[in-house]
Amino acid sequence: MAAVLSLATILGLTLPAYAVTLEQKLAALSSFTQPTSGSASSWRSAWQNQGAWADYAFDWSTDLCSSSPDQPLGYDFRMPCRRHDFGYRNYKAVNLFSTNKSRVDDAFYFDMQQVCAGYSGVSKSTCNSLAWTYYQAVKQFGALKVSDAQIEQIRQTAERNAQNTGA
Repeated sequence: MAAVLSLATILGLTLPAYAVTLEQKLAALSSFTQPTSGSASSWRSAWQNQGAWADYAFDWSTDLCSSSPDQPLGYDFRMPCRRHDFGYRNYKAVNLFSTNKSRVDDAFYFDMQQVCAGYSGVSKSTCNSLAWTYYQAVKQFGALKVSDAQIEQIRQTAERNAQNTGA
């Protein structure tokens, strides 16, 4: 079957739609919500080609980082927030949210750490502190609400720490 699907994809053919079982949907959902690079990459590819996943009836909607800034201090957390929303919305839709919430939150933190990995020095420290704050908000409250005042406090603390360490 995989060879047929690959050949059909290469030739640009459309195969007839088939019913996706709940087991198949859960397997795909699980593969997209792990705190790993491979999972994040697979999810991003699927997000960029949502039509290919239409039979799974996934909810791709997002409010990005909810009521918190999507790009606090310029750190772009939009994609981590999208994947986090995807996990929350789709596990809620199949009534398996509570058993998967922790892993989805961990994947969110993983994704933000990947954003922060692109920085160094005080910028990286600030980004990591913001990521930790966002992660704690969803972990403890199940929602993301970080205020501008909290973000400013994180920035100031990171700068003070950098000055104290001579970075």
